[in-house]
Order: sequence, then structure tokens, then C-alpha cells
Amino acid sequence: MDTSTKGMRPAPMGTGYPAPGDPTGYSDRMSHAAADHPGMSARRLPAVEERSAGGVVVDVHEGEARIAVIARRNRAGRIEWCLPKGHIEGDETLPQTAAREVAEETGIEGKVLIELGTIDYWFAAGERRIHKYVHHYLLEATGGHLTIENDPDHEAIDVAWLPLRDAHRHLTFPNERRIARLAWQRLSGDAASC
Repeated sequence: MDTSTKGMRPAPMGTGYPAPGDPTGYSDRMSHAAADHPGMSARRLPAVEERSAGGVVVDVHEGEARIAVIARRNRAGRIEWCLPKGHIEGDETLPQTAAREVAEETGIEGKVLIELGTIDYWFAAGERRIHKYVHHYLLEATGGHLTIENDPDHEAIDVAWLPLRDAHRHLTFPNERRIARLAWQRLSGDAASC
């Protein structure tokens, strides 16, 4: 599988976003506004890199593995079910960030077992393009109870346990569905389930 563009969203025409596979990191396409006004050049937004961490926290309940997921509203107001994740704080390591974010957003405390993978994507915020890397870990639930009351950013609007074997069917984002399937594979040893 080609990993050079894995996780990247295609660049809309004239946004200044990088096109997938573009080694320069910029789109050379002119915006419609610039094309309509001779002498006006397309402005390229500066790019920055951000890292976050989160994960798949697993609990075994009545003999079945389940994971905690959160719901949040996107900018359009639609509900998205996703894995808990967030920004690194202070001198935290990525695994420490993953454990803290899982606890804050779901109420479930967990012990990091292994790294599952990294998702990367681009988006624009204000006057910058952001290349975001989200590192996902597999965590074993060690305590707590489901709650969104500890989420300092108040992004989560709901939290739920989903059976791990089919959690990927309920997650909004394809890359997070892939991470959930990988967690199932790692725990079950069943490569055919992925």
C-alpha cells in the first residue's frame, strides 16, 4: 500500500492546500478569484505540524471486548462518533497523552499496551494549513466509569461502550475504523477480521 498519501484528504481547487503526493507541500493551482483578476496571485498559507494522541481503550464485559467511543458535533452540527484523542500537554509523552485524553473524554482510566498506528491529515485553521498527526494506542481499561464530565474542552457530547468486534461499523471516520479493526486483530489474533 502506498503510504505517502494515506490519511490525506484531496485538496480542493485553489485552496492553497497541498495536493496528495505533492512533494513541495503546496498546491500550484490558482484560486478562481486570482484567475478572474489578472495581476493577483494566489496566496499560499503557511503550514505547521501538530501532534495528538488517543486510543482504543478496551474493557472485557461479560466475556466480550468493548471499547469506549465519544460523540461530538462537527462544524456543520452533525454528530460524529470517534475515538478519544487530544493535544499533548507540557512535557507529556505520546502514550501519556493518550491515557490522559482517554480518561478526560470517556471517564475510563487505562494502561497503554501498544501503539496501533498514526493517522495524518491536512486542514485549514485561520491563516494556516495544519498537517495533523494523531498517534493511536491500545489501552487496557483499569478503572473509572463512562462520563463526559471530565472533558475540559467540552467537545464530547456523549460516550458509549461498543463491542470491539464491530465498533468499526459505528465510527464516522474511515481511518479510525481502520484503527479499531487493527485493535480487534491485535487482541483476537484474527487477521481475517480486518
